Amino acid sequence: MIDRRRLHPYRVAQGLMRRISEMRYAREWDTHESALRSKSFLRTLKNQYAGKRLFLIANGPSIKDMDLSVLKNEYTMCMNRFYIYFDKIGFIPTFIVCVEDLVLSQFAEDFNQIPIEAKFVNWRMHKEIQQSFYLKESFALNPFFQTDLTQPTHFGGTVTFACLQLAYHMGFTQVILIGLDHNFKEKGLANKVEVRSYEKDESHFDPNYFPKGMKWRLPDLTKSEIGYALARDFYQKNGRDIFDATINGHCQIFPKVDFQQLIRQTV
Repeated sequence: MIDRRRLHPYRVAQGLMRRISEMRYAREWDTHESALRSKSFLRTLKNQYAGKRLFLIANGPSIKDMDLSVLKNEYTMCMNRFYIYFDKIGFIPTFIVCVEDLVLSQFAEDFNQIPIEAKFVNWRMHKEIQQSFYLKESFALNPFFQTDLTQPTHFGGTVTFACLQLAYHMGFTQVILIGLDHNFKEKGLANKVEVRSYEKDESHFDPNYFPKGMKWRLPDLTKSEIGYALARDFYQKNGRDIFDATINGHCQIFPKVDFQQLIRQTV
């Protein structure tokens, strides 16, 4: 049964506008110097980490209750504004990914200064975010799992889905999710752009993660779960695993595991 809320005129109009504006970026992805450099780097990453495990760090409040310093010598991939937590955990993650235009545009200066060499951002922001590698978004109507990140990639309504595809491209055999609380205080029409009115951000690990007055896009948990299920099934089909070690997380897509137990294990 079709969820009629997903056919809301606002969502339909926004989707149409994004597809029209994307035409220029699609052409540039095949010719622009920065795009060609990114694709060359992505080719070198193909299966480079085969047999390794990756800790994929989402930004839910639950990570405040975790000692992430134990991940210092692990491969780690973080998302969006996790960089404000680097001092707290005592190390800099291996990779960072951000594909949401609103986050990138409002914090462009921060992203330009993040001290991570392997920084991946949305191709649409290549003029604003420098010294990065880029991912090209696909606007196919049906979500799909992309194994070759030099090609347009479906983001599935969440940066986490983009990260899972990037991790697969890199060859990681096991991906362990933490901080995927999958629960937001803010409610409303999915993907609607709003100006934040809360004094404190209670949906992320830091009360200033998305400050009051900042624009943000309301989460689309249904679309996210579709992408997560695609990733779970694709990994399993190809002999790889995604585990969810989030403390009290609400996502029921991935097998649950104990974080401390995993830390004591090797792949």
